[in-house]
Amino acid sequence: MLTHQEQDADVIVIGAGIIGISCALRLQQAGKKVLVLDTKGVAAETSAGNAGAFAFADVIPLATPGILRKAPKWLLDPLGPLSIRPAYVLKLLPWLWRFWRASWQYKYATALAAQANLMSFSKDALERQIQSTKGEALIRREGQLQLYEGEKKFQAALASWQTRQEHGVVFELLESPDAIARIQPGIHPRFTHAAFTPEWKNVVDPKVWTEHLAQAFVALGGQVETACVDQIRLLEDGVSVLKQKSQQHTQQDPQQDLQQGKAKQLVIAAGAWSKPLAAQLGDTLPLDTERGYNTTLPAGSFKLRTHLTFSNHGFVVTKVQDKIRVGGAVELAGLTLAPNYQRAQHLLDKAKRFLPELDPIQRDSSLSQHRSAQHTPPQQWMGFRPSMPDSLPVIDYASRTQQVVYAFGHGHLGLTQSAGTAELVCELLHNQTTSIDLSPYSAKRFT
Repeated sequence: MLTHQEQDADVIVIGAGIIGISCALRLQQAGKKVLVLDTKGVAAETSAGNAGAFAFADVIPLATPGILRKAPKWLLDPLGPLSIRPAYVLKLLPWLWRFWRASWQYKYATALAAQANLMSFSKDALERQIQSTKGEALIRREGQLQLYEGEKKFQAALASWQTRQEHGVVFELLESPDAIARIQPGIHPRFTHAAFTPEWKNVVDPKVWTEHLAQAFVALGGQVETACVDQIRLLEDGVSVLKQKSQQHTQQDPQQDLQQGKAKQLVIAAGAWSKPLAAQLGDTLPLDTERGYNTTLPAGSFKLRTHLTFSNHGFVVTKVQDKIRVGGAVELAGLTLAPNYQRAQHLLDKAKRFLPELDPIQRDSSLSQHRSAQHTPPQQWMGFRPSMPDSLPVIDYASRTQQVVYAFGHGHLGLTQSAGTAELVCELLHNQTTSIDLSPYSAKRFT
């Protein structure tokens, strides 16, 4: 049964991850009536299980000059920091071709400047978001240690730190295990060098932070609805979407609970699932996924003082609430292949070697004298990072209409760039001059 409503909202936002919720909140603050639609609900996918870092220091795109020379190694090491599943290689070839082109020196330089510009803007926007939502209690300002094994790897990384310095990143270089231990004890002395970024921030929990923003949005009159958007249609006076209100119902009867929602404007912020929605509006975009894996360990697993990044191994160790999360790396394998949780275990095994005091199983102290002592098992997770070949998101109008704005493709940096993206989307939908030049994030840059 298809039902029709006159108008659900001024703006419909598709996606209730950190980007969608941030956009909805900013639009609601600016006076728009906003409805958020998401298949599973607030922070039900990648925004729930990430490392929770505002990585403003990570200005360097993934597609660096010469990176594709490493491609054969990616295929041969399924547990490496960056791997390609053999079953996905053919489907990934168009993306890899664009990734290779993005690594050309002049294109890389352009992407680097654009990434740094968006980072700087988003860093300031985050502080505005924290203040407007009274969210300081959910922010950890504990810095980050980026660690290197030996002089050779440290020297190889210095050029990247020079690049960061040129773009305003504040850091301190540490050149001994003792200097590292003063900031974070318990790291294996094989890590002889590090860079400490004191302005690095984390959220207490990425899911809790997204839910906090959603609550602020709802308190201002916004609405969040669990619904799957099947179709987008452009109207003379706005946009309509065909939505299924309940997955459980539609599995029983595909025609049950179909509704046509209408709004003046639309934001597509569905992360890794945005590509087919944009295609309905005539935009064929090279969006793919960088799968990330992690393991969350129980409270007491390690006394962590700061966010740890093991650069050459592609993973981090961070706090989530009072627990420890070990994860990262990149697996290019699309949306449908089964997870390979050996990757999560591989990262955890490395973390145990690098942090000798790390205890993946924290037993209940009240029962520890008994062999049957209960414990909280580690929890493995896999998420889909929405990734464009040049590491830059799409923040732009749809080609066919300025009533629709895209906000997706942030890769590893969705949480980091969420507040800035939200302000830019709000400016686009109000037909204002944007705070930064958005041409590098254009939906048309690959055509």
